[in-house]
Amino acid sequence: MRRYLDAWSLWFHQRNFAPPLPGGACTDDQWGSALFRSTIPGAMDQVNWEQGYDLSPPSLCLRNGTTCGQGDVPLYAVEAATVTDIQAAVKFSSVHNLRVAVKSSGHDLLGRSTAPSSLLIHTHKFQNISFAGSTMTVGSGVYAQTVYEQGKANGKIAVGAVAATVCLGGGWVQGAGHSALSPALGLGADNALEFEIVVASGGATQVFYALRGGGAGSWGVIVSATFHVYPTFNATSSLIFLATENNTVLGSLATPARSARLRLGLGERGALYSKELLAPFLNASLALPGVSLLSQNFTYGDINDALFQDDDSAGFNVVFGSRLIPAATYRDSPSTVGEVFKKLLESGATEILGLMVAGGKVAENANISSAVHPAWRTAKMHLLTAGTWDDSASLAEIDQIRHLFQKVQLPIIEEIAGPNAGAYSNEADVLEPNFQTTFFGPNYGKLSAIKNTYDPNDLFIVGAGVGSERWDEWGLCRV
Repeated sequence: MRRYLDAWSLWFHQRNFAPPLPGGACTDDQWGSALFRSTIPGAMDQVNWEQGYDLSPPSLCLRNGTTCGQGDVPLYAVEAATVTDIQAAVKFSSVHNLRVAVKSSGHDLLGRSTAPSSLLIHTHKFQNISFAGSTMTVGSGVYAQTVYEQGKANGKIAVGAVAATVCLGGGWVQGAGHSALSPALGLGADNALEFEIVVASGGATQVFYALRGGGAGSWGVIVSATFHVYPTFNATSSLIFLATENNTVLGSLATPARSARLRLGLGERGALYSKELLAPFLNASLALPGVSLLSQNFTYGDINDALFQDDDSAGFNVVFGSRLIPAATYRDSPSTVGEVFKKLLESGATEILGLMVAGGKVAENANISSAVHPAWRTAKMHLLTAGTWDDSASLAEIDQIRHLFQKVQLPIIEEIAGPNAGAYSNEADVLEPNFQTTFFGPNYGKLSAIKNTYDPNDLFIVGAGVGSERWDEWGLCRV
């Protein structure tokens, strides 16, 4: 290790350091802020990705201060400010056979922005953003929050995440990138036009295909990305809360919801027309026994304002599982969808989200040459479940929650998704045993060939990413 440290000092001068874990009195007030965590190389939004549950012995760093080990936080980090910094970090890692982790903001829900015994490249400082005609170029550290602020100022709207700290030029686009606007304007990957990237070796011609849906963290370090953008428009957003104490009604609620569609371009008709549009759904829902309306509100204005978020919640333990639900299933058997929701709640899921982020333009873009899983083109809903725990949970309890999706919830979801269904790789279970099929489908063979060409030594390896089947669960030893 001393040889590494001497070489490290020569290569990076003052941009390198051991990334600290957030903690102590000075950070308590901002523990739950994703904006704060994004600035700290070793901090992830979900703190379970900082823990080394599977190490022998486990290495944990808990907020209560009873124990603090290195966990899965990288040993060293580079706060990259220039392309040269990134190139030097990649070259250093290659020469010394170090695993690389890449972090834009740390929003990654599968823990791919960190890795044990690795060198982390932090791209938070790449904050450039510019608009030219119908295009927008963003540095890989630019938040969706900034994209919407600047989009409004420039009269443009970009397809982006509904989360403040997701970086459009980071892992989001590499995993396909869904958006509330996707049914109208397509996925993030569909709108990606160009990337500036540092790869492990050689040129990067074929990497363009892989960067549009081929999985986050597997291809190199993105410096910037250029996207197609659209003229901004006014839009009405509606937030409706329905409540019921009768679980059997959940299946029935899916029936009126099946006709729900994202409608854009209402012009000056605004909130009044939106109320008329949603009236059939609302009336049908309230006609069900035991269903009540808790609240309903409408806001009208620039679409950028509707998508803008001040911050994201962070600093807790959570794992996810998901599947893309075919449009045909939702159309033909809506009550079955509701029954699956009910079963998932009974299975122990602490949160279930049915995101209508497919269909429409996503389906129409089926012929675009990209690594987006074909399941996106026939889906209507991205169904997501979550499991959470607090720091008082035992390792056995945590292990049970981490494996709940594969053992219990997936068979339930397969009632509507079918076997071997696809999933959105940015919001899914990193423990997927058949990730090649689930996340990449028929594209995996081509992606694997590209990986072998541009990263033959697997410098960029992430959990459930292309090529990871050749490595152990920590990405440190070949199997």
